[in-house]
Amino acid sequence: MKTNTKSMVLVALFAALTAIGAFIKIPTPFGVPFSLQPLFVIFAANLLGARLALLSQLVYIFIGLIGIPIFTQGGGPSYVLQPTFGYLIGFAIGAYVIGKLIEAKEKNFKNFILANLAGLVVFYLFGVAHLYLVLNFYLGKTYPINQALVGGFLIFLPFDIIKAIISALISKEVINRIEDAVPITKSKN
Repeated sequence: MKTNTKSMVLVALFAALTAIGAFIKIPTPFGVPFSLQPLFVIFAANLLGARLALLSQLVYIFIGLIGIPIFTQGGGPSYVLQPTFGYLIGFAIGAYVIGKLIEAKEKNFKNFILANLAGLVVFYLFGVAHLYLVLNFYLGKTYPINQALVGGFLIFLPFDIIKAIISALISKEVINRIEDAVPITKSKN
């Protein structure tokens, strides 16, 4: 598993973009804010491939867990008990899934959008499950599963689909422009 300087810079860049996306947020009454994080995670997966996209999200999570307040509601090790932490795990695994799907297929709009939508499913699966579990079993609130689905999934779905489409449209063009200079979409496992 060879990692060169360009790869490290790109991993750091997308970890930083994910952090910036956390600060571009709109609160909701359900406790999960709208943010630009999914857009940057999808871009990382589309442009970096599975391994580097996963690494960018793990770097982001690590930096937040050591205490740097780069998550939507702060940082530190206790953040794993925040209701929204599951989305961060979903971002890491979803980035890997999107990247793997992109690496295995021709890089066109249809394949980008299908991979991006599959990644959204992963984001929501981990995010909603963690949201439900933490609110009900750690914080002791009564938060029914239907409310978790509405507050952690359904209100975000239209906007995240738009983010997935935007990323699919832009990623193909970006890859065309940088593929010759920086071969970043091929994983070396």
